[in-house]
Amino acid sequence: MIPTRVGVPAMPPQRDRTAAGELLTLADEVRLLAYDPVDRDPCVGADERLVACSGLLLAVWGGSPSNGRDATAHLVTYARARGVPVEIVWPEGAAREAPPAVRAQG
Repeated sequence: MIPTRVGVPAMPPQRDRTAAGELLTLADEVRLLAYDPVDRDPCVGADERLVACSGLLLAVWGGSPSNGRDATAHLVTYARARGVPVEIVWPEGAAREAPPAVRAQG
């Protein structure tokens, strides 16, 4: 699934281009979806469309509830509600990083 604007695939950020290219090379199927990858709600909608047509959801997820920025908990629940099998992947030794602190203006 690749975000598009007017049918033209969006270029991934520089840091993600090698990985994106490898995934495209390995993909059996690629879908172009019209959505803005910067806007969370359209991203979640695109993820839901992907999950709905999938046979299995692999989720890198520690089991925590959604915090409003991370849609993993939502997508796991969405997949399970639709009967899509879910496999949770949490590599040994992996750790979450705390989000950067927000400084108060004043």
